[in-house]
Amino acid sequence: MDVRQKPEHGWIEVITGSMFSGKSEELIRRVRRALIAKRRVRVFKSHLDQRYEGLFKVSSHTGITCEAAPIDRSDEILRLTGDPGSVDVVAVDEAQFLDAGIVEVATHLAERGVQVILAGTDTDFRGEPFGMMGHLMAIAEDVTKLQAICVVCGDLACRNQRLVNGRPASWNSPIVMVGGAEAYEARCRACHAVAPADAGQLRLDGAD
Repeated sequence: MDVRQKPEHGWIEVITGSMFSGKSEELIRRVRRALIAKRRVRVFKSHLDQRYEGLFKVSSHTGITCEAAPIDRSDEILRLTGDPGSVDVVAVDEAQFLDAGIVEVATHLAERGVQVILAGTDTDFRGEPFGMMGHLMAIAEDVTKLQAICVVCGDLACRNQRLVNGRPASWNSPIVMVGGAEAYEARCRACHAVAPADAGQLRLDGAD
């Protein structure tokens, strides 16, 4: 007979940091640890991320993977998970791409005894808070901020440098642009750069 008891209260863990800092790899490590402990685990990822191993796997830049269900709305997590009593751990990768409802979903699951693990980049290419990551860190019991190494100077990296044809992307570029080493670099605060918005965009934004 299985004598393991489901905790009365769950909790929220957030894994964050710049790109290439090992966030997905750490999420996969925690998922594997939970599976070894025979916990019931569901893994989700944003449908926007189809890099490396495709839509149905969480993949690290180093090639480590685990199976995952792609979602485009946060409420799908509750629908696909079903009764919170039937799952012990819910892990979500690329949480920065999800809508504002992810905060309520994570809270709902944690209050029903589920361990919620969310991984995502904390800042966008401009160096500003990305999506709901700031809110998730605020409500989490545990926050792990990983750091990569700046490719320019070797200092600790805290920014995502987006490059277009080898040059810094402009301020008015779309916030969401999924990519890997071909489009992004990890950089420190001093080496991070964003090109000014182009003149045409400025005129458009200022038009009545």
